[in-house]
Amino acid sequence: MEKNLLTYKKARNTFYMDIHEFLDQDQQKDLLRFLTAGSVDDGKSTLIGRLLFDSKKLYEDHLQALERDSKRIGHAGENIDYALLLDGLKAEREQGITIDVAYRYFSTNKRKFIIADTPGHEQYTRNMVTGASTANLAIILIDARKGVITQTKRHTFIVSLLGIRHLVLAVNKMDLVNYSQEVFEKICSDYKRFITGLDIPDVNFIPLSALNGDNVVELSLRMPWYHGESLLEFLENVHVGSDHNFSELRYPVQFVLRPSLHFRGFSARIASGVIRKGDTIRVLPSGKESVVTSIITANGESEFAFPPQSVTITLKDEIDISRGDMIVHPDNLPMVNRHMEVMLVWMDEKPMKPETQYYIKLNNNTTKVKIENILYKIDVNTLEKSNIEFFTLNDIGRVIITTNKPLFFDRYKHSHSTGSFVLIDPMTNNTSAVGMIIDEVKGKGSFSRITDIDRNKIERGECLVPLDQRERFYDQKGVTLWITGLHGSGKNTLAYLLEKRLFEEGATTILLDGSTIRSGLSRELDQSEAHRAEHLRKVAQVARILNDQGVIVICSFISPDEEIRKQVAEIIGKERFLLTYMNADLEHSRNFRPELYDKVDAGLVYDVPGYDAKYEIPPNPDFNFKPNEMETNCDTIMDYFRESGVFPLKR
Repeated sequence: MEKNLLTYKKARNTFYMDIHEFLDQDQQKDLLRFLTAGSVDDGKSTLIGRLLFDSKKLYEDHLQALERDSKRIGHAGENIDYALLLDGLKAEREQGITIDVAYRYFSTNKRKFIIADTPGHEQYTRNMVTGASTANLAIILIDARKGVITQTKRHTFIVSLLGIRHLVLAVNKMDLVNYSQEVFEKICSDYKRFITGLDIPDVNFIPLSALNGDNVVELSLRMPWYHGESLLEFLENVHVGSDHNFSELRYPVQFVLRPSLHFRGFSARIASGVIRKGDTIRVLPSGKESVVTSIITANGESEFAFPPQSVTITLKDEIDISRGDMIVHPDNLPMVNRHMEVMLVWMDEKPMKPETQYYIKLNNNTTKVKIENILYKIDVNTLEKSNIEFFTLNDIGRVIITTNKPLFFDRYKHSHSTGSFVLIDPMTNNTSAVGMIIDEVKGKGSFSRITDIDRNKIERGECLVPLDQRERFYDQKGVTLWITGLHGSGKNTLAYLLEKRLFEEGATTILLDGSTIRSGLSRELDQSEAHRAEHLRKVAQVARILNDQGVIVICSFISPDEEIRKQVAEIIGKERFLLTYMNADLEHSRNFRPELYDKVDAGLVYDVPGYDAKYEIPPNPDFNFKPNEMETNCDTIMDYFRESGVFPLKR
C-alpha cells in the first residue's frame, strides 16, 4: 500500500513538473504577427483555414460547425470550405470574399502566431493597412493561373510602405496548372522584376495548393522540384528578432506611476533601443539628465529591458516628467521639428479638408497639425504619381505637415513606433489618417514661411488664404442676408431665429442689427438722412469683409431708402446679397412695438420710417415674408441655402 502511495505521489509530482515546464516553455515562445493579402478569390481565407486545420489547431465543435457550414453555404463543392473559419461577416459568407480584417491566434511547439486575414478589394485598402500595421511578415497570394496582377502590385506596395521586412509570395492553386514548375518560375521572375524598386529585403517564394494542402503544413510529393520549406516550417523558422531597432533608445512616457510618497516611476512600452540599470538618460523636451536606478517588469526587477517590453523605470533625480515626454540616451537624440514630410493613408470616409487643423497623436504626444502641401497622390494600382487638392477614403500620398509645437520623432524606416502617427478629426474624433514619417523639413522646405509672393499680397492687403479654401474650411459660401422692414415688423425675430438655426446645423454666421451697431460702430451718427446712409455704408463694409472670410452675415436694419439699399448691395456684391422684406403694415408693427409708437404719438421720438418719415417698399426682394409665419420663413431661407449650395457647400 505504501509502495503504491509513493508511486502515485511520484507520478503526480512528475505530472505537475511536466505541466509547469510546458507552461514555462509556452511563455518563452516568441510571437510572429503576419498578414495574408491577395486578389479576390486567390484563397487567402482558405489558406489560413487549411493551416489551422492541418496543424490540428481546431476544436471538435469548430470542426463540426465547419463541416455543417461547408455543406450549407460553402463555395468548395463537396470539399470542406476552410475559408469559412475566417469569413465571419454575413456579407463575407454570402459573397465568398473578405471585407473586414479577421484575426486568428494559434501556436505550434516552436512559435505563437497572430494572423490577420486582410481584404483584397481596392475599396478596403484602409482595412489592409490596419491589418499590416503590426505585422512582422506578409504572405501575398497569387493565383497560379493569373500570375502577377494589379492587386498583387498594390498589396506589395502597401507592404513596402508599412516597412514589413519579410514577404512570402505564395503561388496558390498550383493544382489547377498541373503543378507546373515552369509556371511557378515565370511568376517568380515577373515578381522579382516588379519589386526591384521597393524596399523589401527578404522575399521568399512557395508554390502551394491551399485547397488540397500541398506545401501548407507538409511538403507535397506532387511538386518534387520544389526544395524549400513548407509554409508552416518557414513561419516557424523565419527570424524576425533583429527587425527591432536595439541601437537607439526611445522610451515615450505613457504614465507616471506614483502609488505612494516613496515611489515615483515612469511607465512605457519601449519603442526601440535597450535601457540598462545605471544608464545616463536625457528627458525630452526639457533636456534634463539623470541615471536609471531600477527597471521593473511584470516579473520583478531587471538589469535591462528592450522592445517590445512594457516596463517602469525609476531615476536618481527628481525630474519633472509627464505623459508625452521621451527618455533617450544623451548621445543618440531623435529629430525635433514642427515640419515633417510624410506618407499619408486616408482612413476616413469624410474627405480631407486641407484647411482643417487635425490632431496628431505621435509617441503619446497630442497636438494640432496642419496639412501644408500635398506633394502628390500615388495610384496604388500603377504606382503613378498625380497632383491632387485633397485626399478621399483609401488615398495614399506624400504631404508636408506642420504641428503647433515641436515634436520628437524618427524616420519610419528606422523606428516604426516613433516614426508613425495618426491624424484625428477635431469634430468627430474619428481616425482620419495614418502616417509614416519620411524626414523632417528644414529651411526652404518649410511651407509655413513667408514667400516674396506672400509679402506682396500682404502689402496690398490681400489675404494669404484664398476664398475657395475658406469656403471648403467652413463648408459654406459667404453671403449677406439683409432684412428690411418697419419698426416692429419682426426683422430681429427672424434674424435671431435664423442665426440659431444656422448655428445648430454647424454654420459659421454673424448677426448685425441696428441697436448693436449704433451703440458702438455708429455711435456718433444721428437719425438724419445723411447719417443713416453713412451708418448703412459702414455695415455694408463690415458685411463684405466677413463674406470675404467665408462667413454668412445676417443684417437686420430698417434701411428705408431703396437707393441706399442698392448702394449696400453694390458694396457687398450683388451676387452674394439677399434682400428680405418683412411685409408688415403699420398697424401690426404698432401692436408689436407699442412703447415706441406711443413715444412717437407723444412727440418724444421723431423720423420713424413708415410713420412720420418715408419708407420705400422694396420692389423686387429675394424673400417677401409675413411676420406671423416665422418658423416657415426660417425653413424657406434654410431650404434656399441648401438648394443653392450656400450651406452646406455644394462640391
